[in-house]
Amino acid sequence: MTNRRADARADIVLGEDWDRPGGTVESELRAARQRRNVIALNRSPLARKIIMFNLLSIVVLVAGVMYLTPFRDSLVQQRERALAVEAQLLADVVEASLPANAPANLLTGDGIDADLVLSRIGVAQGVEIYIFDPNGTLVTSTRQTPGAPARPVRGLEVQTDDPLVITEFLNVTWNALSRLFGATQMDPPRQASVEFAQSLVAPALEGVTILRRGAGAGGTSYAAATPVEGAGGTLGVLVVTTAAGEIDQLVRVEREQLLQMFVVALLVSIGLSLVLASTIANPLSDLAAAAELGRDKNARKMSPTRVRIPDLTGRPDEIGRLSGALRGMVSALYDRIDANEQFAADVSHEIKNPLASLRSAVGTMRVARTDEQRNRLLEVIEHDVQRLDRLVSDISNASRLDSELVKEEEEEFNLVHTLENLSQYHSEEAGKKGVDFITDLPADPIVISGLEGRLAQVFVNLLGNAISFCEEGDAVRLWTRRRENRVLVVVEDTGPGIPEEALTKVFNRFYSERPVSQFGNHSGLGLAISKQIVEAHGGVIWAENIRPTDFDATSEPLGARFVVGLPI
Repeated sequence: MTNRRADARADIVLGEDWDRPGGTVESELRAARQRRNVIALNRSPLARKIIMFNLLSIVVLVAGVMYLTPFRDSLVQQRERALAVEAQLLADVVEASLPANAPANLLTGDGIDADLVLSRIGVAQGVEIYIFDPNGTLVTSTRQTPGAPARPVRGLEVQTDDPLVITEFLNVTWNALSRLFGATQMDPPRQASVEFAQSLVAPALEGVTILRRGAGAGGTSYAAATPVEGAGGTLGVLVVTTAAGEIDQLVRVEREQLLQMFVVALLVSIGLSLVLASTIANPLSDLAAAAELGRDKNARKMSPTRVRIPDLTGRPDEIGRLSGALRGMVSALYDRIDANEQFAADVSHEIKNPLASLRSAVGTMRVARTDEQRNRLLEVIEHDVQRLDRLVSDISNASRLDSELVKEEEEEFNLVHTLENLSQYHSEEAGKKGVDFITDLPADPIVISGLEGRLAQVFVNLLGNAISFCEEGDAVRLWTRRRENRVLVVVEDTGPGIPEEALTKVFNRFYSERPVSQFGNHSGLGLAISKQIVEAHGGVIWAENIRPTDFDATSEPLGARFVVGLPI
């Protein structure tokens, strides 16, 4: 009989409504979903990994930019170049104030008033100018004689907004890491501004402009020293120094802007990581929870309902594929369980019939009085024992078929050659019964890939069934044709045909539609095994009646036809 119960239960998994109420497993999954939120990272190692890796990439990128950028070195080079040009220009101004052909002395003021010249020079804020004689004695400076204030320049103001707490923390952290892992550099000794400027006098007397860095109370300062030439030779040295920490402040502002962008990118990365984690980790968590609940509940016999895998097949990604695969696997598993249960029930039912007959025959044997009665009972017992032996053998073959089909290796073979060999044997069998055996096989070989022995078992069963249903004068025909990417093998007979209501049942296990004279000679598993073998090869098999006309379904059949379609 058709396994209606198995069919009815199998559709619970495929095409079901996941949110349908009812069932212990579903209620627990819904409760777990409600307890879980987006930021529950302690329950999702995958979500933590996604966020960690995304944040790590941002950190590496920002650290690399801050470490490799030549921003500070570029600022220093530009400032030193500008400072050298500024020092040379100021020296030219001082030299232009000297008498043309008369001797001059900067320290005594002969021929030039250094304080007057320096007071006329506009000095930018933070810049100091020193004038020394060749002996290193300070002649004058902008500290003693303040110069005229320089004209302000719009657009060069440095933004000095208070940094954010988090950027201040990151800045301190970066400085600590830079000192820890960076190349060790010797900081210049800390000197007073006058001493720092005075240390440049001797090198500058060689007739070149000298650039040097120094350490002050507010940070690094830069100085440029150039000689002042007169009619009698070098009259002194002019030194220009910058305010301490001027470049450091520019670098700090630039770094704080970069760190602020890092904070923004960090927050955006965390938000996107949480969204990504929720779209990946949460569905996977649902799939894992459904499988775990099914495993635990079924193991403890606590779940009366089936495990339902969430339907995520609408997602166009690997998670959707995984959901579909798990749902199909669970459906196939339940179908196999149902089939095994039904098979066990059918086996029990089929074995009970010959056992009941044997029990009755043995009981009757005790009260039999004549030898004729005993012989008749012995024939019944022998027939039932043979029937049990045949039934157990077929059941054993059917139960091992799945595993054997998986273990055996498919090979290419010539299907026409196989059918020709089978035809020789069955033509002799049909001839003994007075049945004509007709073959119509192509001359060209048809090569397919599969298990030759198993497919031969299918054709032997079909040919044997066709001959068994025929009487003297009937005919059996075997023919095959190639159709594009498949091959059709057809077995026809001129027997009584198949009842219409049995066309869909003949492939069921233990179903048999045979005359009374053949009762017990067949287990009813042959066609079921044949269908299983054909479908394992990716093919199809069906049965139909041969009628005088296809338009008259009520006409008497002229015989039966079994068709096997196999892919090439």
